[in-house]
Amino acid sequence: MWRYLMTSPDGAAGCLLSRWIFLRALGLICLVAFVSFWIQAKGLVGSAGILPMGQYLQAARDQLGPLRFWRCPTVFWLSSSDAAIHVVCAVGVVASLMLMMGLAPVPALIALWALYLSISVAGQAFMSFQWDTLLIETCFLAIFLAPPQWLPGLAREGLAPRAAQFLLWWLLFRLMFESGAVKLTSGDMTWRNLTALDYHYFSQPLPTWIGWYAYHLPPWFNRLSILVVYAIEIGLPLLIFAGPGPRLAACCGIILLNVLILITGNYTFFNLLAIALSLFLVGDAAWARVLPEKFLNAAGYAAGNHPPAGTVHVALTLVVALLFAVVGILQVLSSIAPRDRSLRLAEYRLNVLGSLRTLNGYGLFRVMTTRRLEIEIEGSNDGHRWLPYEFRYKPDDPGRRPGFVEPHQPRLDWQMWFAALSSFEEEAWFQQFLLAVLEGRQDALALLRTNPFPDAPPRFVRAELYDYVPTSLAERHHTGAWWKRTLLGAYSPTLQRRNRPMSEDMP
Repeated sequence: MWRYLMTSPDGAAGCLLSRWIFLRALGLICLVAFVSFWIQAKGLVGSAGILPMGQYLQAARDQLGPLRFWRCPTVFWLSSSDAAIHVVCAVGVVASLMLMMGLAPVPALIALWALYLSISVAGQAFMSFQWDTLLIETCFLAIFLAPPQWLPGLAREGLAPRAAQFLLWWLLFRLMFESGAVKLTSGDMTWRNLTALDYHYFSQPLPTWIGWYAYHLPPWFNRLSILVVYAIEIGLPLLIFAGPGPRLAACCGIILLNVLILITGNYTFFNLLAIALSLFLVGDAAWARVLPEKFLNAAGYAAGNHPPAGTVHVALTLVVALLFAVVGILQVLSSIAPRDRSLRLAEYRLNVLGSLRTLNGYGLFRVMTTRRLEIEIEGSNDGHRWLPYEFRYKPDDPGRRPGFVEPHQPRLDWQMWFAALSSFEEEAWFQQFLLAVLEGRQDALALLRTNPFPDAPPRFVRAELYDYVPTSLAERHHTGAWWKRTLLGAYSPTLQRRNRPMSEDMP
């Protein structure tokens, strides 16, 4: 029994190669995530950013007292200065490189988990995405999978506990199955009547030019595509816990879906992370057949006896696996029966890792957005001639081609998409962004493509709301425009630097 718990379900060395590949892929994804945040951190949460983390943590300190360390777990309690942001990101980059090289993988993963959790907490609205919590959870679970050696080599690595392999498979199962289930149980009619893809390709946050062309696919193809999505997200995850053959089929289907999502929409490192988790489904026997012998020799892979995981390692992994299994089952059941309050209450009470963002529920694309609303920010010195601020990646100029930015995530551009779906009064971060524009905060303005007032900030600022629809293929050919837009009206009141409405100050 003890040997069964310690070894891989595919044999004694069933996941050595898959673990080697997965951990290095995870290290690369962590590197992307830290660098992506680093290059925009000062503008988002720096001392002169949109939502300064120092102010946020001070408010948490005043309201929560000692409880803040559990409710808001972050190393930035030590310092929230701009220098601290650089240090945390730099250490995250170093830990990512260590994991990619196989150098002290367990300490590297502990650092990656703790540091990205810290960034996620202090990043406030800009770090509230499901792939951020997915990365935190993946790094945490990978701690129990990684070999404990400081300088591991495949030939001398010990076996991973069977429960550690289960934890990664269970995470992928929950991610995919819950994402499929919520589409059917959310009540969104576009998913039920198979019309969701009629809107998805143009209404998603940052479409690509391939996604723009996909919008023009015939309706019958979109309906067939949704049926395939249901089969992959709901059906294929059931094969994860079957034999090697069914797992390989699940791996191929999940990767195919994520590649299609990747080329039609800019979903940061999410698809890469889902692909990395899928690759972990492939057993060593399959990897050994497809990988070049030179690669296997260079990696130090050799069949034979490998030492089992230590008793403490196995025991800790089993405790974590039990917790994740119980809470995860409740999360899966909640995705099937979202109106059952008893399930959610039980999940909340049992999820002791909730505040650590380490045991999460998932459900991507739960409700389909059927319109593309965009906010344009304009400034003026006289209240008559208004000049727009252009964003780097989100659609604003109808003639600019939608591009690829993934795996980088321009978090301001993403938040602008969510703000357009809400109201000015409900989006506190957007109010702070307008204030940053009025004050001319250079760190925040550096996140934009253009600043029409480079010498001094404008006297007045306003936000206008537009409705965007893709041009037809014929219109695209004749005019060169990718979008048609219609002004819907004001999104915000017109503000001026003394923070009073323009109507009170203008003649």
